[in-house]
Formats: sequence, structure tokens, C-alpha cells
Amino acid sequence: MADVSVILLVEDRADDILLILRAFQKAGLTNPVQVVRNGEEAIAYLSGEGKFRNRAEYPLPILVLLDLKLPGIDGFEVLTWTRQQEGIRGIPIVVLTSSNQLKDVNRAYSLGASSFFVKEIDFQGTVDFSKLLQQYWLKTARTPQTSRPEPKPDGNQGGHLSH
Repeated sequence: MADVSVILLVEDRADDILLILRAFQKAGLTNPVQVVRNGEEAIAYLSGEGKFRNRAEYPLPILVLLDLKLPGIDGFEVLTWTRQQEGIRGIPIVVLTSSNQLKDVNRAYSLGASSFFVKEIDFQGTVDFSKLLQQYWLKTARTPQTSRPEPKPDGNQGGHLSH
């Protein structure tokens, strides 16, 4: 059921996080949102590692909203890593970034982005985007089942992007 399925927001800017969360609320988007602030945290969350190990508290998301311009591991690297992971490669990843450069659009799609949106500059535009996101990705689109393999006895899941 969409209203209990988690959205993972990968965004480093506090003002953008606040804007998106307020727009979700105004749009009536009731899904829980987990926020991570960089690529390393996004990979740890999707891997279920470290503080994100408890899947009851940090379930796999139904949708990832991914900024491209992140400190450390950037959004392109998160896309690359995710699309290589058995069990989670099918999670829809919607790029939500301030870049409108065609080279970024092309690269994101070539790495497996499900959609690409340029961040709206005003609140109402962000609310409208939130409604679109809800209607298409959370209500209409059918997505593949996802799962994460159980950790190996040594606690290492393998397949990590080293940077």
C-alpha cells in the first residue's frame, strides 16, 4: 500500500529537504520519508548497513529521490552502484536536481535513472511536482519486487562502491 511505503530522499541541502517535505505535506503525500544527506549514507541505507541495519525502522524504499550534486559519492555514483545490486536494482530512482544540463540528463538516464526532474524554484511548483510524483510513481506505475540479501556472517554484504 503506497501510504506506508517509504520514500528515500537523498539530498544534502537542508533548505531543499524542508521545501520538499512541506510540499509533500501540502500535496497530501503521506508516505513516510527517510532522509540521507550524502551518497555514502544512501548506499548504507540501501545496503541495510550500520545504523540502517534494522529494516523494521529503515525499510527498503518504494522510490528514491536522488540529488546529483552530493558531497563525496555523488548521485551518479549512487545510481551506478544501485543498478548493480541484485534485489534492489529495480527500485525507481527519480533524479531531482538543480542541474538542467543536457549532459547530466543523458548521463543519469544512461546509468539507470527512472526519471529526471529539475528542482522547482517556488513552493507551488514543488507541490505540483509532489502531486505528479504521487500520482505516477506511487499510485499508477508498477515496480518490481525488491529485497536485500541477508548479511554474510562477517557482516559484510559485498558489492560496495569504494571511493
